[in-house]
Amino acid sequence: MAKKKPAGTPAIVALTAAGAAFTVHAYEHDPAHPSYGEEAAQALGVSPAQVFKTLLADVDGSLVVAVVPVSGSLDLKALAAAVGGKRAAMADPALAERTTGYVLGGISPLGQRKRLPTVLDASASGFPTICVSAGRRGLEVELAPATLAALTSAPLAPIARA
Repeated sequence: MAKKKPAGTPAIVALTAAGAAFTVHAYEHDPAHPSYGEEAAQALGVSPAQVFKTLLADVDGSLVVAVVPVSGSLDLKALAAAVGGKRAAMADPALAERTTGYVLGGISPLGQRKRLPTVLDASASGFPTICVSAGRRGLEVELAPATLAALTSAPLAPIARA
């Protein structure tokens, strides 16, 4: 008898398998919206500082995941320092999609095809919960920053610029 596959995106499957507390928020994604993260914040009615985007960077030849508030941008030097590297540059978008198994605008720090080193911006600790992509555009997951950090083995570091 075939085993039933859990429902949901790989991020939701990973959260469920870990027994983590989380809430899924779906909203109608507008392809014309200029910012996936700001669209999510507006749709959920929360501050853009509480919605985090997942970015991939190349640090000294290795991919690293950075999770930063949509209200700011990634400080590449700070990210490199956080993982003991020297140089960082944004990863090629096609490589980011291939490596994570997600499409741009829907890359989740959870349930990626290949587990990568992850760094969560320190500002996350200022909120009881934060929102990150649940693995597709128009789908967010809300969880405690400590839960995200634990499940991704992510240190908290000041890697965002306002």
